[in-house]
Amino acid sequence: MRTLPSPAIARHALAVVVVVCMAGLTACSGEAAEPGPSGSADPTSPADPGVAQVQPGSPGEPAVTLDADAVVGAPGWNHDDLAFVQMMVPHHQQALQMAELAESRADSPEVAGLAARIEAAQGPEILLMAGWLGEQGVEVPGPGDDPSDWDHASHGHAGMAGMLDAEQMAALAAAEGVEFDRLFLEGMISHHEGAVEMAVDVLTAGQDRRVLELADDVNAGQSAEIARMRRMLDGLQR
Repeated sequence: MRTLPSPAIARHALAVVVVVCMAGLTACSGEAAEPGPSGSADPTSPADPGVAQVQPGSPGEPAVTLDADAVVGAPGWNHDDLAFVQMMVPHHQQALQMAELAESRADSPEVAGLAARIEAAQGPEILLMAGWLGEQGVEVPGPGDDPSDWDHASHGHAGMAGMLDAEQMAALAAAEGVEFDRLFLEGMISHHEGAVEMAVDVLTAGQDRRVLELADDVNAGQSAEIARMRRMLDGLQR
């Protein structure tokens, strides 16, 4: 079983990794860029000949043992993979901002606990996605960026769904107690619904296995949290 980092550690690691990943990366383009020429790990380069390799099989299929010098790597990204990951980074970042507010403003222990779990889950996912973007040689959204700058709707793809606007975030930051709990649950339900919509889109059109596995996790995990938050919201309104 994985031990998840505390929210404070996850936020510190996230800030360091995002800054490092953003340095020297090229801007988003329609096709993924070639990996950097020096020092950067190439996911398709031959493995150390002294290390045995195991290629995971497709769902329901066994793993396959490969020759030590066989080239192992995920297939190239298409623009749907890139759009999903590049939009999901600021999408997750806003969820962390909402969850951080709950630490001092939530009245319900259930809401506070949910917020902590969201931080513990989505913080490491941002680190993971930032690393993938770095591998592809494309820009990583930063915490201070305008999320709309990363929306790929203008590129012919589904846009970033479920984001709270500035007015909604300000209202959440100004609320406390039961009123905060209500706004948090309403906002996070909408936020999660947007993430699920984006995940379903890339599961239909994406091609990179790692991206599709993450999208499947987002779809399953956040759908379950939506159902739970609706029950919590019903409890507040009684």
